[in-house]
Amino acid sequence: MHPHLLLSATELARLVREGRATASEIVGAHIEVAERVNPGLNAIVKARYEVARAEARAADERLAAEGSEGLPEFFGVPCTIKECFALTGMPNTSGLVSRIGRLAERDATAVTRLRAAGAIPLGVTNISELCMWLESSNRVYGRTNNPYDARRIVGGSSGGEGAIIATGASPFGLGSDIGGSIRMPAFFNGVFGHKPTGGMVPGTGQFPVAEGVALRYLTTGPLARRAEDLMPLLRLLAGPDGIDSGCTAMSLGDPDAVSLKGLRVLSVPDNGTTPVSKELRASQERAAQALRDRGAIVTEDRIPGLKRSFEIWSAMLGAAGGATFAELLGGDEGSFGFFGQLARWTVRRSPHTLPAILLGGLEGPSKLSPRRTAKAIAAGAALRAELVDRIGAGGVMLYPPYSRTAPRHYGPLFRPFDWVYTAVLNVTELPVTQVPLGLDRRGLPLGVQVAGVHGDDHVTIAVARALEEAMGGWVPPGQPARA
Repeated sequence: MHPHLLLSATELARLVREGRATASEIVGAHIEVAERVNPGLNAIVKARYEVARAEARAADERLAAEGSEGLPEFFGVPCTIKECFALTGMPNTSGLVSRIGRLAERDATAVTRLRAAGAIPLGVTNISELCMWLESSNRVYGRTNNPYDARRIVGGSSGGEGAIIATGASPFGLGSDIGGSIRMPAFFNGVFGHKPTGGMVPGTGQFPVAEGVALRYLTTGPLARRAEDLMPLLRLLAGPDGIDSGCTAMSLGDPDAVSLKGLRVLSVPDNGTTPVSKELRASQERAAQALRDRGAIVTEDRIPGLKRSFEIWSAMLGAAGGATFAELLGGDEGSFGFFGQLARWTVRRSPHTLPAILLGGLEGPSKLSPRRTAKAIAAGAALRAELVDRIGAGGVMLYPPYSRTAPRHYGPLFRPFDWVYTAVLNVTELPVTQVPLGLDRRGLPLGVQVAGVHGDDHVTIAVARALEEAMGGWVPPGQPARA
């Protein structure tokens, strides 16, 4: 691989500022890889390569004319953007056929902040239909394939981001997460992802967007090939924009100030209901040992409240209100007929994917009674309090991101609730960093979630950096498998 493709965005920006590489060279190297790998992946669904090259040339001209003083943090560095975020002039369908032809007229808040920091978007990346499934596939763009094994999923809904970053064609990207949509793609594709504390980053300018209290469950955050970039990107993205009512000002700590010596680490092997594969569990144990070797105090235990993860997530999200998934599927017309769409799907005439049809059809019947909803919400509040108490300020929890490494296409339909490992941490609003832990014997990425208490994003990121140093972090596709 070209050496630029292995570096963090922070290091690439340093090369540009110091005159050791031009923005044109860096952007060009990433585009070259994207053009080579994307036809087989279908990760970037609409490219803006020529515009990106022009923006890189303009950056080089500015540097030559003005010098490096005062340049923004990611000046001249390429990136990618999840298609559900508005990027001016680019499609913003969220994988919904009825939105084909809709182009963004202005940038989403997070996109504005990245571009103001000097980042150069290469294009927008694939998602699941309406961002509500863990297979990034839809009738607008088709399906994205895993760069480590094309027969396997990339996760969702930020699956295109995870896949293209894993290949080296993008150093970082923008994702969103209401049930694991940053962390599962980061896990299945062996890169880093960070779900911020609820309410830290505004979600303005993405479609669909949550409403009410769910604005704090839906989080916007970065995916990256190197852990070094997570905190600088979070600092850029964080803070109210005056539009997202769920976003509040929060102080951000410094990962450099976090010491692993004496750090409390709680390792939770599973949720008590959904088994985790032996290889994935073993990788978490190795991560725990790596932290222990660096002076952390590691304990292993189970948390019984996690057994109700799905019930808690669905009840709390449902109680938040807003448009239903079926209403969103219906588009501007507002109509979605489950049986009609299912019949059309069997003859390949539905504009929707099978997971979306099933989710839309089961949404009503699957709702809990008011009494059970109230009990589940109370259980969620109790679980949140217990997690905060068990993890503690300045501590972290290691927790599986899924039941196994990347399953084959359509596999999640047969085990549809395994994503609760990530989802429950959305409604508890905890910050979580997804950390790659090398590859298994089949060459598929391993990984672990590192969760902290509210506002301790810098702590989970510091642990991610330590685990990257200890265990290698991102391993580009095609490298020797190792566990």
